[in-house]
Amino acid sequence: MDRAVKKTRRKSGKPKVRTGAPADRSVSRQSSSRQSNLRIRIEAAIRRIPQGRVSTYGAVARAAGLPGGARQVARVLHGGYGLPWQRVLGAGGEIKLRGESAMEQRFRLESEGVRFRGRKVDMKTHEFKFVRTRK
Repeated sequence: MDRAVKKTRRKSGKPKVRTGAPADRSVSRQSSSRQSNLRIRIEAAIRRIPQGRVSTYGAVARAAGLPGGARQVARVLHGGYGLPWQRVLGAGGEIKLRGESAMEQRFRLESEGVRFRGRKVDMKTHEFKFVRTRK
C-alpha cells in the first residue's frame, strides 16, 4: 500500500517521518461499506423481534451473523432511529440501561405484555428465538 511520506526536520536535526492518508482510498471505502452492511443486518435482526417478545444483545448479534458482537448491537441501538430498542436486553433478561431510560424500557415492555420476575424479564415465556437461515 502506498502512503504519502512527509519528512520534516526537528530542532535536534533528526528527520521526522510522517505518514499521511493512504494514496488508495478504496480501503477506507471498503471498511465503511462493511460497517454499513453490518449495521443493516443488525437493524434487520432487531426489527424481526415481534411485539411482546424480547431478545438479548448476543442473540441479535448471532442472528446478524456477528457472533460475539453484542457491543456492536448496543452501538447500533444507540445511534438507530425507529428501532424497537426496548425489546433488546442483557443476558438473562436484565435491563442494562440505567436511570430513567431503564424505567422507560420496563414501562414499554410491560405495555407490550412482557412480564417480569423481579428485575428481570421472564425469558422462558417471552424470549424470541431467531430462526436460522441458510445462506
